[in-house]
Amino acid sequence: MARWVTAIATGILLLAACGTAPGGGDAADTSAPPTATTTLRVGDRSVAIHVPDTSTGASALPLVIALHGYTASGAEMESYMNIAAEADRRGFLYAYPDGSRDVRGDRFWNATDACCDLYGSGVDDSRYLSDVIDALRGAYPVDPRRVYLVGHSNGAFMAFRMACDHADRVTAVAAFNGAMWQDTARCRPSAPVSVLAIHSTHDESIAFGGGSLSRAYPSADRTAADWVTLNRCTGSGTDTAALDVVADLPGAETAVREFADCAGGSTVRTWTIDGGAHVPRLAPAFTPAMLDFLLARARP
Repeated sequence: MARWVTAIATGILLLAACGTAPGGGDAADTSAPPTATTTLRVGDRSVAIHVPDTSTGASALPLVIALHGYTASGAEMESYMNIAAEADRRGFLYAYPDGSRDVRGDRFWNATDACCDLYGSGVDDSRYLSDVIDALRGAYPVDPRRVYLVGHSNGAFMAFRMACDHADRVTAVAAFNGAMWQDTARCRPSAPVSVLAIHSTHDESIAFGGGSLSRAYPSADRTAADWVTLNRCTGSGTDTAALDVVADLPGAETAVREFADCAGGSTVRTWTIDGGAHVPRLAPAFTPAMLDFLLARARP
């Protein structure tokens, strides 16, 4: 955890000072992370895959794809969220790919107008992750009605991007301490996508009230409001019971608001972590509660 926090802090300094340096390569990391059952080569990168212990290969499996933050990796994302254990318990296929590397050797996702292709490589990660979904569907019995993305930080920006670009194949996303496109016109989902938008009020890297990295990004409130509009939700939403999902804050620190009357049976839910940081210490309930939201959604 300490090493990851340091890496993210370093990444934020780079974001604040980002320029227009050209180039940027897509160096692949071909080693399998320790928790991976196997890897699958997609393009010039290897994707770590965890096949659940409960899988018999006879029925279609839900698919969860986790997207790491800037300077991190798929293996670090798994270490932080511990999704593999839930994959075994609940029986879903789980993949955690790596972003490409920039000219400094840091992994990133080219997600939105604000984040995080700092050196202008132009890598098409939206197409790449769509290819990852196709490759997984070709190699495993994936249920196309139940494909989910989880993202943290830069990975959360990327999860929103995938919901915008590939609503025909993404059922729901959980985006943790990231934001939407600043230019909302660039998000044109072809169908409703359920969204769990998780934000920390004291995030020192991606400000709750919005801010700027290389370019401006919207606030947590506007990010949620964008999806309420895109999913054609009606009503003002309903507050439900607060959650205790962060270990280093007292009590039930996370307020929950839900917009359930949305097009196509979709849902927009927000978690607001009062006092939470960019990389809070997660309580054991965090990942199960997040997956409860995702796995309850299925495309009609």
